[in-house]
Amino acid sequence: MNTRSKYFENAKRIVVKVGTSTLTHESGLLNFERIEKIARQLSDLHNQNKEVILVTSGAIGVGATKLALKKSPKTIPEKQAAAAIGQGLLLHIYEKFFSEYGQIIAQILLTKDDINHKVRYSNAHNTFNELLRQGVIPIVNENDAIATHEIKFGDNDTLSALVAKLVDADLLILLSDIDGLYDCDPRKNPNAKLTSLVKEITEDIEDCAGDAGSKLGTGGMNTKIKAAKIAVDAGVSMVIANGASENIIKDIISGKEMGTLFLAQKN
Repeated sequence: MNTRSKYFENAKRIVVKVGTSTLTHESGLLNFERIEKIARQLSDLHNQNKEVILVTSGAIGVGATKLALKKSPKTIPEKQAAAAIGQGLLLHIYEKFFSEYGQIIAQILLTKDDINHKVRYSNAHNTFNELLRQGVIPIVNENDAIATHEIKFGDNDTLSALVAKLVDADLLILLSDIDGLYDCDPRKNPNAKLTSLVKEITEDIEDCAGDAGSKLGTGGMNTKIKAAKIAVDAGVSMVIANGASENIIKDIISGKEMGTLFLAQKN
């Protein structure tokens, strides 16, 4: 049995984060085929008696497209307006695909205050647990329609790690437009080597992060390393992988050497 199979065979509660680059085409419009595949794979995991939580990006982009904006929204009010429109549209799309596989979904919108405030943290924890107990798949996003700089997570990589910690997850999967952590930026160096396993996040690992990331998203590799530190310190293993790969979630859970695995710390 390989290392990954050993770590993943007993993973009961799994958080999957999909970034904007995974959900959209280069045009910025939604990639329905990929969203359908994500819904199918998560539904299949659910049918294997695993508890799954999806953290999704894309609300602002969907809203901006609906408004036919010629430029991406820049100011906070513009982003909030786009998010208010896009969040409902995005959830409707998820509802369509998940319902085809007989799954019930629920929307949870969070701000940093929900994590930092003890009572609200406890309430969120209880809500997640009850939804999962009832066989529901929670779909999580930052509450961009009301969040300002002071209460924003800033990126959904960090949000997903905090959600994984909040729900005591066993595994966090970050799907992006890059295959994993390289020793240098593969977009600039064709000889860059993929790191398959990270047992400890050292300064050298952090130095490898660079600025890799999509122009459409808010996070690069730096935010993913930050998320990894939050996750592994909370006892949650994390994988960074390419969301464009066919059946990527299924392959990761089955133990295939996909992406970069960050091992949870024992403490």
